[in-house]
Parts: sequence; structure tokens; C-alpha cells
Amino acid sequence: MYEAPSWFLELWNARQTLAAGFATTLACSVLAVLGGTLLGTLGGLALTYGRWPLRLPFRLYSDLIRGTPVFVLVLACYYMAPALSLRPTPFQAGTAALLLFCGSHVAEIVRGALQAIPRGQHEAAKAIGLTFAQSLKEVLLPQALRQILPTWVNASTEIVKASTLLSVIGVAELLLSSQQVIARTFMTLQFYLFAGLLFFLINFAIERLGRYLEKRVTLP
Repeated sequence: MYEAPSWFLELWNARQTLAAGFATTLACSVLAVLGGTLLGTLGGLALTYGRWPLRLPFRLYSDLIRGTPVFVLVLACYYMAPALSLRPTPFQAGTAALLLFCGSHVAEIVRGALQAIPRGQHEAAKAIGLTFAQSLKEVLLPQALRQILPTWVNASTEIVKASTLLSVIGVAELLLSSQQVIARTFMTLQFYLFAGLLFFLINFAIERLGRYLEKRVTLP
């Protein structure tokens, strides 16, 4: 009678642990990227068009966070929160760290894309009577988006990979879940390769999404 290889049996036995870790990685990555994109877009607009009282805090935030290793940022969000009378769970603290890191990079991406738009586009929008909000929506952001998307995809994939650092504060994401299974089965190579495959699939999906969006926003 045929018997399945032992690794497949162990994989089946560990399916709930790995599925929970995979779901945690997806959840923290999606929340960090979505929140970081929103924060970074606001930061990019402030850095490009804001007056100095608004621009200064975003400049300090962007420079400070981008210059801080994600590992340190995760530890800071988790261990410094009680000093602010906050009691986040490890998942909340880790996701907040990734969100802040993502937002700092997106802010620079948006700023660079907006500043690359010729000055004449701003003047033309004013000449036809568009308000600042209307010119952003109808003229500036559609052009900037085509430059933003490729770099945004890279930033998003980096966030997915950085989610493995949440294990240092006890978040059972995909890597830590795989390590827990490895500790029980001693199948180190097999489960690390399997975890790597799952990370690849997540980032491949992000890349395909980015290409789809690029085609949608490209002018005919």
C-alpha cells in the first residue's frame, strides 16, 4: 500500500499552524500597506505643497523613520507604548511599526512623483479655473500615479518581507509558525522552503496587481 512521504504528512498535520501564520502575515502586511499608503500620500502632499508648519513634522517623521531599522522600530513600538499609557497587543504594535515604515517611504515616493510633474501643469490647471483639490484629482495625481506605482510595488513587497521581524515580539506570523513546526518535526529545509514559497506567492500577487494597475492608469 502506498504511503505518502513523511513531509506531506507533517505538512498536513501542521496545516492549521501554518494557515494561521499565513493569515497573520497577510493581515499585518495588508493593514500596514493600506495604512502606510494613506499616511504616505498625505505626507507626500504635505511635503510638496504644505507650508513649513505642516511640512516640518512630516519631514522629521520621514527622515527619522526611514533612517531607523525596521527591527528597532518594531521593538520601539512594542516596548515604548506603555510609556504612553498604551497597551497594544504584539500584533498591533508590530503592524503599527510596519505602517509607519511604509508611510515614510510612500511619502517620499509621492513627493518625488509630484515634483516631477512640469510646472506648466499647475499653471494650466489654474488657468482653466480648477481649484487646488480639483487640479490634484483631475490633473496632477493621475500623472503622478504612473510614476508612483512601480516604486509602491517594491515598497509593498519589502513590507511583506519585513513582517518576519514581528516574530521578535511574539507575533506568530508565517516564519515563526514554520519554526514552531520545525522544532517539532526537525524538517528544517522542507518547511523553510515551503515558507519561502508562500512569501514568494504573496509578493508575486502584489507584483501582478501593480502591473494591472499600471495598465489601467496608462494613457492610451
